[in-house]
Amino acid sequence: MLTRLKSILLALSMSLAILFCWPGVSTAALAESASSPELQALYADLDEIYQKAFIATDKGDFVTAEGLWGEAIERMPANPATWSNRGNARVSQFKLEEAIADFDKAVELAPDQPGPYVNRGTAWEGLKEWDKAIADYNKGIELDPEDPVAFNNRGNAEGGKGNWEAARDDFYHSAELARGFALPNMNYALTLYQLGDKAEGTRKIRNLVRRYSQAADPRAALTAVLWDQGLAGEAESNWAAAENLDSRYKDVAWVRDIRRWPPALVDALDRFIRLDSKAVS
Repeated sequence: MLTRLKSILLALSMSLAILFCWPGVSTAALAESASSPELQALYADLDEIYQKAFIATDKGDFVTAEGLWGEAIERMPANPATWSNRGNARVSQFKLEEAIADFDKAVELAPDQPGPYVNRGTAWEGLKEWDKAIADYNKGIELDPEDPVAFNNRGNAEGGKGNWEAARDDFYHSAELARGFALPNMNYALTLYQLGDKAEGTRKIRNLVRRYSQAADPRAALTAVLWDQGLAGEAESNWAAAENLDSRYKDVAWVRDIRRWPPALVDALDRFIRLDSKAVS
C-alpha cells in the first residue's frame, strides 16, 4: 500500500485518520496523454490541488481542505484517495454522515486498501456506532496487520463499549508496533489505571510527562491520578502546566466525550476541578 500517513488528532474522538495518495500514473502524465485539450486542462492542476489540500489539512483548515478535495473529485472521480481524504475533512467538521458516504465510495473504488476502512471507523465512532467502527477497524487490520493506527482506533471503540480489557490489548499492540507513537502509549496507561492497575498506570503516565513535557494530555492525566491518590500539592503543580498547554482539559465533558478518557480518570479529574478531595475507594 502506497500511503502518505499523517497522524491527525481528530477533535472528534482522538482517533487517527489516514491521508493517502493513490498509486499510479502521475497527473502530469495524465495531462500529457489526454485525448483532448479539455481533458488536458482538467488534469493539469491536480497536483497543485492535492498539495493545497494537504497544506490546508496541516493548518487545520478543514473547510478549505474539503473544498479542494471536492475539486479533485470533479477532475478524477475514480481516485479513491480523494474521496477518503475529503471524508477525513468532513469528519473533522462533524459532518459524519457525509463523511461516511465519501468513505463508502472510497471502499467501493478500492476494496483492498485499508485506509478508507480505518477512516470510516472514525466516523462511526463519532456516531457512537461502536460495532460498526470495530468492524471497519477489523477489516483495516486484516488488510494491514502492522498498522498501529488501526489498533489504536479499535482500542478507542472497544473502550466506547466499555470493553476495557480489549481496549488495553489493542493500545498495547499499537504502542509495540510504533514505539514513538505517543497516543497509544497514553491510552494504554489510562486503561491500566481504569482496570485497577493504578501503580503501573501512574508510572507510565509519569514517564510520558517526562518524555512529552509540552503535551497537555499526560500532565492533565497525572493531575487526575495524583488527586485520586491524595497528592494534592503535586496535582496542583501539574495542573498549572496542563491548563496553560491546553485549556480544553478544564471542560470535563470534553475530556469524557471528545478526548474519551476512561471513566475512572474522568471522575478523578472532575473531583479535582470541583476541589472535592474525597478519594475513590
